Amino acid sequence: MSSADPKSRPRRLDLSLIAWLTVIWMLLWSGPTWGNLVSGVLVAVALCLVFPLPAVDLALRLRPLGIVRLAGYLVYDMVASSVTVTRQALSGRRRPAAVIAVRLRCRTDLMIAATAVAVSCVPGGALVEVNGATATLYLHMSDADDRDAVRRTRRDVWRLEALVVRAFGTRDEIERVAVDPDPPSPARKDPRP
Repeated sequence: MSSADPKSRPRRLDLSLIAWLTVIWMLLWSGPTWGNLVSGVLVAVALCLVFPLPAVDLALRLRPLGIVRLAGYLVYDMVASSVTVTRQALSGRRRPAAVIAVRLRCRTDLMIAATAVAVSCVPGGALVEVNGATATLYLHMSDADDRDAVRRTRRDVWRLEALVVRAFGTRDEIERVAVDPDPPSPARKDPRP
C-alpha cells in the first residue's frame, strides 16, 4: 500500500473538525436541537474515521511587524497602482500587452498562494495563472515592449513575495527570499571610468 492510500492513513479524531461538521449538520437540519447535536457528533465522528484526512502542517508563523509592513505596502501599492491605471486609461494610448512569468523563490503552497492573492489585490496586477509545481506566477501587463517596465513588474512581485514571507513564513522561507532572484548582470552594470 502506498502512503497516499486512504486505508493506510492513521485514524484520528480532530475535535475542531468534528465541531465544525456538527455545526454544519445542525444547520442542515434546521437548527440546534439535542437530537441534531447528538446525531451531528455521531455523523462527524463516523466521517472522520471512514474518511481520515492527512495531517497538514501549515507552517504558518504570524509576525506582527511583518504583517504591518505588508499591510502598509499593500495600501501604498493599491493607491499608486490605481493612479497609474487611471492615468493609462485616460491617456487613450494603446500599449502592447503580454503575459510574463515570474518565478517565486518560496516553494510552499501556502506562501505561493498568499503571494498570488496579494498580487491580484493590486490594481493592474492581473494574475492569469499560478503554477504551484514550478512556483511561477503568470501576470498580464501593459507596456510589455518596455524592458524596464517588465523588470520593474518582476521586482515588484518579488518585493511583495518577500513581504508576505516575512509576515507569515518560516525562517527557511525568509532566508530563501533574502537572495536576490535577479542579480544585475555585468552587461547591465554602468561602466566605471
